[in-house]
Amino acid sequence: MSTRKVQAPGDMFPGMPDGLPQRPPKAADGEHVARTLDEAITRSHEILAEALAAYPETASVFWLSSGGGDSGNLGHLLRGRYDAVLHVNTGTGIPETTQYVRDVAAAWGDTLHELHPKNSYEDLVLGRVLASTGPNAGKRAVWKGFPGPAGHKVMYRHLKDEPLMRFRREFLGDQTRLPRAERRRVIYLGGMRWSESDKRFRNAEAIDPAGSIVWVSPLVHWTDAHMREYRARHRCQQQHEHAKHRLCFDGALPLNEVTEHIHMSGECLCGAYAKPGELEEIEFFYPETAARLRALEDQAEAAGLSACRWGQKPPGESNTAAVGRLCSSCVAIPGQDDLIDQWRDAGLITDDQHAAFLRTDEAVR
Repeated sequence: MSTRKVQAPGDMFPGMPDGLPQRPPKAADGEHVARTLDEAITRSHEILAEALAAYPETASVFWLSSGGGDSGNLGHLLRGRYDAVLHVNTGTGIPETTQYVRDVAAAWGDTLHELHPKNSYEDLVLGRVLASTGPNAGKRAVWKGFPGPAGHKVMYRHLKDEPLMRFRREFLGDQTRLPRAERRRVIYLGGMRWSESDKRFRNAEAIDPAGSIVWVSPLVHWTDAHMREYRARHRCQQQHEHAKHRLCFDGALPLNEVTEHIHMSGECLCGAYAKPGELEEIEFFYPETAARLRALEDQAEAAGLSACRWGQKPPGESNTAAVGRLCSSCVAIPGQDDLIDQWRDAGLITDDQHAAFLRTDEAVR
């Protein structure tokens, strides 16, 4: 899977405008123009206001908090404009990330709804989840083994999408018998941005209605430079012993320490798009999480499953499977040779794994 470098590398000076060099296919005219951070912030608030005006039947606005950096910027920016927080605890991730989400919600006085999938990751991997509809209902497993890219859609649907759809149904109630004019919607606020990846560049929209859910991405136009400048502006930079998650003062932008260690939120570790050496990196910082995954590997191998290793793409699979709305980390990351070098130098990956990653990087450019 390729990624598009949509902005020049390096930091911008504070107050300088930054924008995308190309217009995303789903961007409105002029939406990708260069903006200062303050102009980008103003536009973000306008996007939410436009969504509320376009869908006055909206019952509530929910911030989807993954525990990642972009998600944190979004929640901090829109504090007071959402009604509650949703966090999908996939059961596969690093527990410290879920605890971070709980801590921030408590510190900010937000109502937190922690959602859990109906079917566990372990049951999906071991082939215990049977199809519920169609000719194979009750007969055939929806998936067996650890997923590669081709299995990502199944994992996303069961681990993330199903809990969010179920929450929507429970929150709004049965609307099928209501006249269309009386039906309500919910807004889900996510941190998708055009500059994240090639898929985001092609597919992300500021306002994307889908049935009774309106997906809103207020940061869709923000560049990486905007994100860095926002963090520098609002995160505690004092040379002192920081409070937990750097919530050192009222209005401070929180930091999930997991993102400092593994450069992603770690809220979902289905492994469909795992990087070479990723499990070893997780094990270095979070040995209990890695031990859980390795124990599942042993179960999968004992069950005779061919895909019995986490993060290893099954033979014959391509890297072109679709990525879900909430899976910003589920992409290949070519152009990150410096980071891969750091992993090798720190002993987190072997020389062979380092060489294999660089071969993959060159192949997808």
